[in-house]
Amino acid sequence: MITTADIFTISSHKQFEKTALKVFRFQHENNKVYRDFCDFLKTDVQQVKSLKQIPFLPIQFFKSHEVISNSDPAQVTFTSSGTTGMVTSRHLVTDVSLYEESYRKGFSQFYGNIEDYVVLALLPSYLERDGSSLIYMVEDLIKLSNQPESGFYLHNHDDLIKKLTELDESGQNVILIGVTYALLDLIEKHKFNLQNTIIMETGGMKGKRKEMIREELHEILCEGFGVNAIHSEYGMTELLAQAYSLGEGVFECPSWMHILVRDPEDALTYIQDGKTGGINVIDLANINSCSFIATQDLGKKNPNNSFEVLGRFDNSDIRGCNLMVL
Repeated sequence: MITTADIFTISSHKQFEKTALKVFRFQHENNKVYRDFCDFLKTDVQQVKSLKQIPFLPIQFFKSHEVISNSDPAQVTFTSSGTTGMVTSRHLVTDVSLYEESYRKGFSQFYGNIEDYVVLALLPSYLERDGSSLIYMVEDLIKLSNQPESGFYLHNHDDLIKKLTELDESGQNVILIGVTYALLDLIEKHKFNLQNTIIMETGGMKGKRKEMIREELHEILCEGFGVNAIHSEYGMTELLAQAYSLGEGVFECPSWMHILVRDPEDALTYIQDGKTGGINVIDLANINSCSFIATQDLGKKNPNNSFEVLGRFDNSDIRGCNLMVL
């Protein structure tokens, strides 16, 4: 039996690997979709003795299958955003308290006590649809901050500009969490000089603006907000854990999350640190779904286990990841 304490009290890589292998065997036994995928790869479960031997489920499975490791009903279903007619991912979460514990402990690991901050959220494209795991998380962080000034903003930029300026000038610690295009819209309307505010972008233009390379984007945001660094959050519908970057686009994982980088030409092999490949995520909090996800993101891993996200595969780039999806 794997407990939440096994997951959220990991303190070493050896302990992480031991727990991950237990989770792998549990999910192989209890998750039919994952077991079928492993069988397709002719995986001998008894021979899987390291992280790199664990099969990683292509993230596209969440668009076509119910990826679940128990028979409990879903307490909440998170869905990905998508343009009209696009098939979106569905993540059935049978125990939402695992998600809550994951993002609460993850935030605390990187930023300390949530009550030290006013949390402002500028997430229009997420707020305007149902099923966003990001909105679920930010809404809870707003409540946990116990700050009456915390809250969501949609298109009321003037109110946000006034509030952000007043709070920052008063010396209040603030975190502004925003979708990238909305942050750019905000600084086009007003140039800030913030001293006590963390700007955290969640990535993505959502079709509203042309995509930009991170260095250019962060330079524009730093200039517009008057800050030295732009923080980022790396999470997705299919996961229950988030990695955070405190600047320069370098992400670090909480202790129950780990990144591997696969060869872009061969999804079943791995490449050395510093080389660009496909990002595989181990998220042990995702025990009731699948903890081993092959994403469509491109990135590279550093020797200290931090990582960078460099882009995405287009469909023509995905090789061995497609196996059972097609």
